Amino acid sequence: MKVIQTTLPGVLIIEPKVFGDQRGFFLETFQVERYREVGIDLPFVQDNHSRSPRGVLRGLHLQSTRPQGKLVSVSRGAVYDVAVDIDPASTTCGQYVGVEINDDNHRQLWIPPGYAHGFCVLSSEADFQYKCTDFYFPNDESGLLWNDPDVSIPWPIESPTISEKDQQLPTLRDLLA
Repeated sequence: MKVIQTTLPGVLIIEPKVFGDQRGFFLETFQVERYREVGIDLPFVQDNHSRSPRGVLRGLHLQSTRPQGKLVSVSRGAVYDVAVDIDPASTTCGQYVGVEINDDNHRQLWIPPGYAHGFCVLSSEADFQYKCTDFYFPNDESGLLWNDPDVSIPWPIESPTISEKDQQLPTLRDLLA
């Protein structure tokens, strides 16, 4: 697999090796030893799968005291996936990485614990999977407002469909206050 470093510490773009022929394709979506070699060495305890139509924006989510590392991928469709550094001690705090992940490029994004995460759907529908390094704890749930002007993510969709809960998330300034 090919591993691409990003501008955020620990956030990696992973391009698995895809084997294709007239029957279709095959790829390994996870293999513990291979991922350990590139620094992804936390145990995964929960897998999640969502399906959303075009224009849905989910996020930017995090857990406050039990942060989750996430290995994300798309099995059908296309999304623009974003990780935001929210660590006030980091030199990249408030910066983000955005990458298109789709069922053609088979990319994965590794987001270590401690980042806010979200995505928007670019295709007519998308199936999005993520492996998590900690369990989901509703009482620990937090996030970052998707259109925070201090972060300025150029989401590639206009007028996204966003949950009421996600519309109420704090800005980075409020989150770090």
